[in-house]
Amino acid sequence: MILEEIMAKNVKTLSKDDTIQSAFQLMCDHHIRHLPITDLDNRLVGLVTNQDIRDATPSIFRSDFHREDLQKPLSTIMKTDVITGHPLDFVEDIAALFYENKIGCLPILKEDKLVGIVTETDVLHTFVKLTGAHQPGSFIQVKALNKTGILSEIAGVFKDKKVNIQSVLVYPDSNDERYRVLVIRVQTMNPL
Repeated sequence: MILEEIMAKNVKTLSKDDTIQSAFQLMCDHHIRHLPITDLDNRLVGLVTNQDIRDATPSIFRSDFHREDLQKPLSTIMKTDVITGHPLDFVEDIAALFYENKIGCLPILKEDKLVGIVTETDVLHTFVKLTGAHQPGSFIQVKALNKTGILSEIAGVFKDKKVNIQSVLVYPDSNDERYRVLVIRVQTMNPL
């Protein structure tokens, strides 16, 4: 699956000259946690997160203290070293990027212009759909020798039993590198 299929395309943005207050209000009004900062040509120049806004906002216990800080431009708090993606990037690769870089969103650029955004929630929802975990069924875990054709052999057993396979995840066996563990989600409530 590619990012173009899951990315939000109607992205709310502000400019680096907009105020922290305007970003706070926009994020509250639209229930968003990540706000790309763009120039007049819709090119990404930075990113502001809800954590950046929280860090720049006075405490609720001192709401009148340094209120002028909210009128500062977003350029004073935005991150400029933003990791980005392309609409044709694969979701699986992007999930690894989120994990390795501990990021919460990925602005999506095409020809250097912002065309979308993907959040960690979007990636999680995609994996839930890809694995079929949101549908009724059962998991069967199989430890199998890592050899060519083993998946076909195992799938043949399910075919013979007339059980529909919804998804298959494969990962290395942590105790023996010669084996793989296959987690097979089947469309039956009784895996016996």
